Amino acid sequence: MPSDCIPFRDTNYFSSLICDYLDQRTDLDTLYNRFPSKENFLPQIEEKREEFPEKHRKVLVEVLKEQYKMLSVSEITEANIALLAKETTFTITTGHQLNLFTGPLYFLYKIVSAINLSDRLKKEHPGYDFVPVYWMATEDHDFDEINYFNLKGKKVQWNREDGGAVGRFNTNGLDKVLEIFAAEIGVGKNALELKKLFEEAYIKHENLADATRYLANELFKEYGLVIIDADQHDLKKLFVPIMERELKEEVAYKNVIPATEKLTSLGYKVQVNPREINLFYLGDDIRERIINVEGKYQVNGTDIAWDTQELLLKELNQYPERFSPNVMMRPLYQEVILPNLCYIGGGGELAYWFELKKYFEAVNITFPILLLRNSVLVQSKKQAEKLAKLTVKKEDIFLKQHELINRKVREISNIDINFEPQRKHLQEQFKEMFALAEQTDITFLNAVKAQEIKQLKGLDMLEKRLLKAQKYKLSDQVSRITSIQNELFPNYSLQERNLNFSELYVEHGKELIPELIDHLEPLKGEFLILTK
Repeated sequence: MPSDCIPFRDTNYFSSLICDYLDQRTDLDTLYNRFPSKENFLPQIEEKREEFPEKHRKVLVEVLKEQYKMLSVSEITEANIALLAKETTFTITTGHQLNLFTGPLYFLYKIVSAINLSDRLKKEHPGYDFVPVYWMATEDHDFDEINYFNLKGKKVQWNREDGGAVGRFNTNGLDKVLEIFAAEIGVGKNALELKKLFEEAYIKHENLADATRYLANELFKEYGLVIIDADQHDLKKLFVPIMERELKEEVAYKNVIPATEKLTSLGYKVQVNPREINLFYLGDDIRERIINVEGKYQVNGTDIAWDTQELLLKELNQYPERFSPNVMMRPLYQEVILPNLCYIGGGGELAYWFELKKYFEAVNITFPILLLRNSVLVQSKKQAEKLAKLTVKKEDIFLKQHELINRKVREISNIDINFEPQRKHLQEQFKEMFALAEQTDITFLNAVKAQEIKQLKGLDMLEKRLLKAQKYKLSDQVSRITSIQNELFPNYSLQERNLNFSELYVEHGKELIPELIDHLEPLKGEFLILTK
């Protein structure tokens, strides 16, 4: 696959916060630990090695071995799990919701970024080992965000009752989804492989966590990916001291608020606002906030309650699996149980990580390096050739459609659709009128100003009319440009946020992921365009 790149800022699809972070704007320095450059990983290793307890490694390895018992484990993944027991081994982590059949394409890009960064770090620092980790968001409860994927412009959806952590959902009803998927995906060797993959994952596993683990393992086991489900008693036992402090001292709230205020003062949108208590109570069918009502604790919307803080803390210590960190605390939980150096996420994820550095410092946990995941636009050779014939530049294809069309019509029209010279000429004429008007009264001066505005608006209107007429005259070129852009940007958004990997797999089969492994460079810091 030939490849090309474009700066993230030039795509106009990434927030000013993320673009400024990539540009290393100094105003943001206090919101993160180290920037993701190759020279910053060695000091990150040294800091994390000093802080991470040996006991946590032992528990982590035991839990992972248990979670992998029912899977076909590759030698490299098995070796990576064993390596985590050594104090010279560290993780590169990405996380994602349990989207049905991986959800949008960027699920792949996140994991490939983690795999490739781990490999690169091993070459840079041969005395250490680096393990790519996929953190399954099994405790998430936003079912509407994960219960579908897009296929050929249609929504393939799993309909069932909501309630509780999605990882514990049984897979009942997914046989109906398989029927729809099988009908839509078509025939051929690659289509058959996809149908079998869906069936093995979702029909032959009892819950969504197990199904997703199987699916991710099948796609990436050859690359040593380690998949973790942190909804587990022994792992949460390691997090109890942090959760105790949260309940006693409201640590997250007190330390995150200053960061949100700073982000707001710099003109950025705050992604998540902390609560006084940032823990959920987790049961088979519920995941609800714990709230403090006049000194008593209760689970919001339920009859579950504790009359005193002591009773709540007692249950926390006996049954830590019943407590679930919210979006503010989940990153901290991750860094407590993993010897992690770097978190790889999308723009929205990194935006809320920027709120957390002071919180990490308050509980003496090393803040990880934050890396924006790889982003990719995959185009066919035919699409690339068409764009070249239409002289559409790589930057132009990312424009909003009306901007792209206006730019191209102005560019290819044999008429100059630019009335700027006429505007300047008109303004020069009115200068003389203003000189005359200043010798009379204010009413005449206002009349001249109004007339100037009216005539300038008239020129704007004529320019728009001319542009519209030229669009009609050049409708064939306009149609071809919009058609290609609609193919590459479904629903007027980035391809990676809409398409499911199955559409590319049908064309490329098992070569798809190796191609991504070959081309994605996690530290390059640019948007990748691949031509297949």
